[in-house]
Amino acid sequence: MDIDDILREVDPVSHQIPQETRDLQDLTRAWVAERSTPELLPWPSNGLFERINDKIKRQIERVEEMTGDMDPKTNFALIVIQTELERYKYLVRSFLRTRIAKIDKHLLHYISNDHLRTRMSQIEEAYARRHQLLLHNHYLNSFLGTFPPAMQNLNDTAGNISMIDSPDLDSAVFIRLLKDAEIECHGVDVDGVLTGKEGDIVILRWSDAKSLVEKGDAELV
Repeated sequence: MDIDDILREVDPVSHQIPQETRDLQDLTRAWVAERSTPELLPWPSNGLFERINDKIKRQIERVEEMTGDMDPKTNFALIVIQTELERYKYLVRSFLRTRIAKIDKHLLHYISNDHLRTRMSQIEEAYARRHQLLLHNHYLNSFLGTFPPAMQNLNDTAGNISMIDSPDLDSAVFIRLLKDAEIECHGVDVDGVLTGKEGDIVILRWSDAKSLVEKGDAELV
């Protein structure tokens, strides 16, 4: 018995859904989650994007094969395939642009921490390192070169004040509870615990919602 057999016994309904449909659902959820949170989320490690890229390549090849056929039925099928292809491409582009925007905004925050670097794909990490190198060289040529060597670092923490800009983890997010759960909320004046029911949609700080999302008790909406 492998992991798919075990998951099928636990949730037989979801495993009746074709793999391509599940991949589209997972891509949509990843896209929504990435756009909702203030910080970079871990790169999907289940081979999702490899399968999505293969799907896009196959669809492009199929469109090229069908293009030029004058059969009305073929033309209608071509329109449907092109529409589906554009949906996939939009989700992938938007997902990647959102991640790149977060990396650009808090570049040193992600590449200066071993744990946070694991959230990036290999291509994203290579991009971030190259971007930081170009940026640092530009600053050196523009003005940092005139400073003493001790003042040329961009990640200085002298005086217990860090130069590294970090995401605001207290930004508000919306989550949908996937099961009944106790929600710990931290406010400006008072903290509290909220009893949530499955299906409830709650707005709270990302710092409070993060543990629920990571445990699978909630999803971002």
